[in-house]
Amino acid sequence: MMKYLCLVYYDEKEIQQLSQQEWDRLNRDCMDCVDDFTQGGHFLDGAPLLSTDAATTLRVRDNKALITDGPFAETKEQLAGFYMLEARDINEAIRLAEKIPPARYGCVEIRPVRELMEQGNSR
Repeated sequence: MMKYLCLVYYDEKEIQQLSQQEWDRLNRDCMDCVDDFTQGGHFLDGAPLLSTDAATTLRVRDNKALITDGPFAETKEQLAGFYMLEARDINEAIRLAEKIPPARYGCVEIRPVRELMEQGNSR
């Protein structure tokens, strides 16, 4: 089994246009999805994120911290949350990610997790 990080992106402006009922349904769908992933032994961790208005970006240059409000870059879709899943391979990870409810509003980026090794280079 491998770990896969599923990064959920959507356009915050589009999501803000949802009615309260639509927003509540999306949140219930997400909780149900986590329950299903947990029962199937695939869910390791996950969380929704606050909007990019609450973001802070940190860069370290010449050993100095440079801090700016907001996200790293202006994009059409913003990072909204993540699911850390365990799957046999990328194909199973894709099948699982298809069930993540916010995918119907944006996209889910699926990335295999690279385990850090004590010695050697594992890029």
